Amino acid sequence: MTDAPPAHSVEKFRDWRFGLFIHWGLYALPARHEWVKNRERLTDEDYQPYFDHFEPDLYDPRKWARAAREAGMRYAVLTTKHHEGFCLWDSAVSDYTVTNTAAGKDLVGPFVEACREEGLGIGFYHSLIDWHHKEFPIDVVHPQRYDEEAWAKAAGRDVQVYADYLHAQTRELLTNYGPIDIMWFDFSYPNRNREDGQPGPGNGKGRDEWRSEELMAMCRELQPDILINDRLDIPGDFVTPEQYQPDGPMMRDGQPVLWEACQTLNGSWGYDRDNLDWKSPETLVKMLVDSVSKDGNLLLNVGPTGRGEFDPRALATLASIGEWMRLHERSVRGARPSELTAPADCRYTQKGDRLYLHLFSWPMGHIHLPGLAGKVKYAQLLNDASEIKRIVNDPKRKAQNTTMGGVAADTLTLKLPIQRPDTPVPVIELFL
Repeated sequence: MTDAPPAHSVEKFRDWRFGLFIHWGLYALPARHEWVKNRERLTDEDYQPYFDHFEPDLYDPRKWARAAREAGMRYAVLTTKHHEGFCLWDSAVSDYTVTNTAAGKDLVGPFVEACREEGLGIGFYHSLIDWHHKEFPIDVVHPQRYDEEAWAKAAGRDVQVYADYLHAQTRELLTNYGPIDIMWFDFSYPNRNREDGQPGPGNGKGRDEWRSEELMAMCRELQPDILINDRLDIPGDFVTPEQYQPDGPMMRDGQPVLWEACQTLNGSWGYDRDNLDWKSPETLVKMLVDSVSKDGNLLLNVGPTGRGEFDPRALATLASIGEWMRLHERSVRGARPSELTAPADCRYTQKGDRLYLHLFSWPMGHIHLPGLAGKVKYAQLLNDASEIKRIVNDPKRKAQNTTMGGVAADTLTLKLPIQRPDTPVPVIELFL
């Protein structure tokens, strides 16, 4: 197995905490999910009109990078090639590239430049799968997996010839654009069979087909500071739970591992015009806080339109998150989990002697913090730096018609205003 990445790369990744995922390709034109070719079992001929009409005349990666930075994101990961096989750069080993469309130019280089101008870390997503390549076998996830005539025609395909192509394109990406922080491969599916149980191509793919150890070693050689994800069917530098939030820190062999939750705005990765299942800014902020409280990052996706712009709904969501981050960034950026156990429906993060209490629901009047009696010298709401009063509990103290029972002696009680601050997730900053 190849060497682990440098510690400074790991800590930089942990400090970033919040990143932008961008899924963009020919699938932006049908606007029916990035797996439209698979879901609708489209042939290359069916898919060709999207190549013929890809003309992103409004593409301005500076606007993308600026929107990310203003949302509080500190890195961005772009799909250089998704499963459809279409390349957003001028690959020397393929004609199925953006330079042969009406766009007529490399789109990856301007993205990299824009990210650097905004101070964002840079990542490349690259699909291990390629439904357009002539040597990629028809298999369990291929659009033609139910087409017996297509199987017969593809009988002589050599996945190792395809692997040479995969390695060559990865070398281009990690050679032509300067320092790259993240290589985000997607995905492996060894020993997988057809979902309907019927005869047909199983032949899932993993480390042997991709030559994963060789591929990872090449990435390390070309970019010594790079981080590589976990989808090569061998252990990577960080793990990538997708479309769910883990219930605790991610583990590998019983040990904590670097991780990043990848999430969508509306359930689709690519631009999906009619998908209206948009998550609220409040839900997304809670997902970010939840990830950081468990020592993870959040990589939040936007799928640009076929003309190269972010959907107005996506921009509005990013702006709302950005306003929360403007006031509460220090509870997230560079923060780590706390060893303390947060109250119900709350999350702790910590940075040095500052403990951040994120209130996912607003309690009536008071909140009780076990183990913090005598350990907090000051408390304030983070959004406006207004003081929160601390109460030293006395179980025998009178409370209307009874006593203040039910609160342990080591518990700190905070007296809260009745009105919840007008922000998706209120945060109390505790100075230990």
